[in-house]
Amino acid sequence: MNDQILNFLKQLLDTPSPSGDEAAISRVWRKEAETFADEVRADVRGNSFATLRGGSPHVMLAGHIDEIGLMVSYIDDDGFLSFSGVGGWDSQVLVGQRVRLLGKNGEVSGVVGKKPIHLMEDDERKKVSQIKDLWIDLGVKNRKEAEELVRIGTVGVIEADVKEYANGRVVARGMDDRIGAFTVLEALRLLSQERPAATVTAVATCQEEITMAGAQVSAFSVAPQVGIAVDVTFTTDHPNSDKKQNGDVKLGGGPVLSRGAANSPVVFDMLTAIAEQEQIPFTVQITPRRTGTDADMIHISRGGVATAVISIPCRYLHSPNEMIALSDVEQAAKLIAAFVRSLSADTDFIPS
Repeated sequence: MNDQILNFLKQLLDTPSPSGDEAAISRVWRKEAETFADEVRADVRGNSFATLRGGSPHVMLAGHIDEIGLMVSYIDDDGFLSFSGVGGWDSQVLVGQRVRLLGKNGEVSGVVGKKPIHLMEDDERKKVSQIKDLWIDLGVKNRKEAEELVRIGTVGVIEADVKEYANGRVVARGMDDRIGAFTVLEALRLLSQERPAATVTAVATCQEEITMAGAQVSAFSVAPQVGIAVDVTFTTDHPNSDKKQNGDVKLGGGPVLSRGAANSPVVFDMLTAIAEQEQIPFTVQITPRRTGTDADMIHISRGGVATAVISIPCRYLHSPNEMIALSDVEQAAKLIAAFVRSLSADTDFIPS
């Protein structure tokens, strides 16, 4: 991954994008897409589209660009902010964290407060912290000062810098799933350099963490015959993991292909064959009920879409320090591009 593309990734990872407030990061994504796509646009829901025009079939590549976040629910007389989670939080992760709120006149920094352990009774120390027991401290003296900075409904994210670690690993908040939105655009970049017969639209979808509305409306709009949702998935290469139940997923093991639920068996077989042909390492993960990704909406759009899920292995999901390996991202983009180039107007996606 060259420096220019890595810098683009870092810019994505650093831009706050809580579900429902993805406008800023979507602009970053579209600006990059305009350097090589034939058409770039956005819709009323906030989804962003980048298209390479070709023939049939029409392929949709989706990665949701939103992340979990926080929303201010109340401001007390002393200026402390009560809040709710936007998306699925482990409330223990929030304790003592710094936050970036998207305030009235720009970003506002705060810290998540909690009753100190010194003042807790023995039974309190054993209890799990709930979001309702936490607050955000802006360092202000009263409600009036707080209301000059934020309002009810102000959203924010954990304040966490992007870090590069050993072995090509990167740590940041919101890898789920800005890395997916990045991967589908990188696949489109590869396809722009060696264009396929198919028409391809990469979509940075919105609101996956709360409603999946972005995938629903964008799939209806694009009307693809085949779709690939790129998301992250948990790894099992750390202590206390259960490989028997959750598979053998590790950083650096290549993309993860889902089998079951929303996944087309035809597309799954095509992807595994291409991965083996191209010598791309991959892992298979089962999804016997639902995938929990945009694919759950894409595959039922209109008259049905032949859909697959390709995941990037990720440690410490829904925390401020989600870790991925860049090699997995590069291999996923390469696999997607090879798959799209294999398609023609005669490709049959009906299981037989």
